[in-house]
Amino acid sequence: MLDRRLIQNFDWFLFFLVILLSLISINNMYSATYTEQAAIFKRHICWNLLGFVVFVIMIFLDYRHIKRWAYHIYFLSVILLLLVLIWGKISSGSQRWFRIGFLSFQPSEFAKLSVAIVVSHLFSEMPVKRSYGLRDLWKIFVLIIIPFLLILKEPDLGTALIILISCGTVIVFSGIKRRSFLILIGVCFILAPVVWTGLKDYQKKRIITFLNPNLDPLGAGYHITQSKIAIGSGMIFGKGFLKGSQSKLHFIPEKHTDFIFCVFAEERGFIGSAFLLFLYCLLILRGLNIAKRSKDRFGSYLALSITMLLFWQIFINLGMVMGMLPVVGTPLLFMSYGGSSLIFTMAAVGILISISTRRYMFNGISYAI
Repeated sequence: MLDRRLIQNFDWFLFFLVILLSLISINNMYSATYTEQAAIFKRHICWNLLGFVVFVIMIFLDYRHIKRWAYHIYFLSVILLLLVLIWGKISSGSQRWFRIGFLSFQPSEFAKLSVAIVVSHLFSEMPVKRSYGLRDLWKIFVLIIIPFLLILKEPDLGTALIILISCGTVIVFSGIKRRSFLILIGVCFILAPVVWTGLKDYQKKRIITFLNPNLDPLGAGYHITQSKIAIGSGMIFGKGFLKGSQSKLHFIPEKHTDFIFCVFAEERGFIGSAFLLFLYCLLILRGLNIAKRSKDRFGSYLALSITMLLFWQIFINLGMVMGMLPVVGTPLLFMSYGGSSLIFTMAAVGILISISTRRYMFNGISYAI
């Protein structure tokens, strides 16, 4: 029987925030796919409905059960990453998807959540210290590097970086000795040329063009140039719903996926864009608050890890479409088309609500809210 306290302490704020973001997403996707891509809009609605089901399931699942399955979830994600490199569907030079009938599944989205879970599990089992050294953290580094390298091999630079940066942020929040931190920074600088040589030519060109978009305005720099034009043309109040000329005249590539924010900014302007960013800020602040108020270490670390995943995905996508970061192929949370991304985002936020709702329970003890 459902505990009455779960209803009394339910995080309605975060629940309705997700509903609002989903409704904005559906409205914006209708505009992005208007007339010529109606099938994508219909699939987007279906993914939202399926994502909502997963969202509700994760809310009612006690997050402490996830801890027991942390390693199983992690190793399943690694196996899927290995299999996709062998049997995955190749599209646009990348091998990231399993094709199942008319559906596609992207294991790297599952891997992001699985890494957050296993890292949280490891931190919750470690002795409490003011700061940790490399000897304390070596297992965590190994568990992060394996999926990072496999995803980089696909190649999916955006997702690989999100895993690395979000986990790195959790490590810094948890406390790391200054000497260990400096060693890690040094290792990153040493390995940077190795990672560079492993990138595909189009990825290298995107990074070079980011530094100088005019170097190839009709090639690698086209995305950034058109994106900034679309965002700027929205001005203060936007051009209005279905009236974005840049998107409707097909100047914006990938307008329903990675560059979906351009469609929104052009039609809603600065005011609408600021409102969307405000909603994202509320989401991140709520996640951090849940991490702070959680009554057990696993819940606290898991909430922090998930929040950092959400934050860095938002930050990288918006920085990318505004020309502040290189184009690395990262979808915008809730807004971009993509079933795997949407479902695992919904699952992640559902876990946040599960942690928030059960913060009064720990070892059978009830806490005052």
